[in-house]
Amino acid sequence: MRALLTRDLALALRSGGGFGLSLAFFLIVTMFVPFGVGPSSATLSLIAPGILWIGALLACLLSLDRIFQLDYEDGTLDLLVTSPLPMEGVVAMKALAHWLTTGLPLTLAAPLFGFLLNLPSGGYLWIFLSLLVGTPALSFLGAFGAAITVGLKRGGLLLSLLVLPLYIPTLIFGTQTVVLAAKGLDNQTAFMMLAALSLLTFALIPFAAAFAVRVNLR
Repeated sequence: MRALLTRDLALALRSGGGFGLSLAFFLIVTMFVPFGVGPSSATLSLIAPGILWIGALLACLLSLDRIFQLDYEDGTLDLLVTSPLPMEGVVAMKALAHWLTTGLPLTLAAPLFGFLLNLPSGGYLWIFLSLLVGTPALSFLGAFGAAITVGLKRGGLLLSLLVLPLYIPTLIFGTQTVVLAAKGLDNQTAFMMLAALSLLTFALIPFAAAFAVRVNLR
């Protein structure tokens, strides 16, 4: 499993869909918001948590189709399915590789991008913590969508349409965690719900995605 994770990390960094593209997209979204809503500091402070979470969420979508598609095209996925390795573990490693190359860089960059949106001082720690806890769920849910659409030509749009509704609970609780913290209110319930959603995806998604991969390769 460790060798598979190392391989996927190397492939993600070499391909054009690595962390550089996601970070660039995240930065563009952050920079364009003041042009659309105006330079008012009060307005930017109010919407900053939601914009940062939406930007990170959309940036995660950019490389979801690469989780299984490259291995499907060169035949590696067929070998993995028939190998002694449990397919559930393969899915987990691929989702983890996606998070390490996409979700983690976005999490580290979010507090810095918060300066561009005048994020309230109480929100910097919590935008980092909420993304750190929430973005793994985005990668695992994305792996499920990628498993369903593997083998489909031009399945990127379908993948986005399948995954976006599943992202909504994570987006809601992630944003509320930061909004409440920025206002000086108790955000523990929202944060615990966010953590619970991530733990639920860790427990269920590898099995669901592994089943979808096996069905698509029959």
